[in-house]
Amino acid sequence: MSISDNLNLLYKKIPQHVSLVAVSKTKTNSEILQAYNAGQKIFGENKALELKKKAQELPKDIQWHMIGHLQRNKVKHIAPFVNLIHSIDSITLLEEVNKRAIQNERKINCLLQVHIAEESSKFGFNKSEINNILLKSSMFTNINIIGLMGMATFTNNTQQISKEFKNLKSLFNNIKNNTINTLSMGMSGDYKLAIEEGTTMVRIGSAIFGSRN
Repeated sequence: MSISDNLNLLYKKIPQHVSLVAVSKTKTNSEILQAYNAGQKIFGENKALELKKKAQELPKDIQWHMIGHLQRNKVKHIAPFVNLIHSIDSITLLEEVNKRAIQNERKINCLLQVHIAEESSKFGFNKSEINNILLKSSMFTNINIIGLMGMATFTNNTQQISKEFKNLKSLFNNIKNNTINTLSMGMSGDYKLAIEEGTTMVRIGSAIFGSRN
């Protein structure tokens, strides 16, 4: 199956109200262009410098999302153009994004990453912190918090994954309003469960581009 075949299959499976982020980390410009030419315009990267390089080389109407853990000293590389940062996991990172957004005279859309998995290696705020973070984030002039992001535990236990997604959806329902309207959860292995639990955005890589090296 080609990249465009994989995408067309996904477009049939994913409801229209759910946005598809094609996770293009480690993929070549040629592979990304195949997806782009098949109609995909939103791409997600895990590393800021790789994201910057691809944004310089690829079509300018691509919406670039930063989906991986973001270090503060790397924010400056993506602040001029990034469309959405999924992985805000600290107030100090928000401060840095706001500072760089001001320097670039733009507002940057952000999602708060919530720790929903059992694995301690995952980043993110605890659910109990979210309301407090939203209050603090209102001080920042050049940031729009538009929703939440979460990653489920890496497991074959679908009940556990569904439960984690359900918990995140419940938290999202408590805070959503006219501006907070995006819930990013679900990847290649669990996006169907995420759609069942009410996600508005899925991040899919291997189901589009094939397995990574």
